[in-house]
Amino acid sequence: MTAEIVNLRQYRKEKQRQARERAAERNRLRFGRDKARRREDEAERRRSEQTLDGKQLDPETDKPAG
Repeated sequence: MTAEIVNLRQYRKEKQRQARERAAERNRLRFGRDKARRREDEAERRRSEQTLDGKQLDPETDKPAG
């Protein structure tokens, strides 16, 4: 009977890689967004900025009455 020789350093490194990959997969599911969703969010942000900028007062012409 011959036993399979295992390099413990390589075994530990492979175990760490697998753990990092599992964590990365959880993060992708938790925080990831597809391209369509990112574009939709960016368009909404731009619309909000334009709406806000359109309502901004000009300090030289819009002085308070008094």
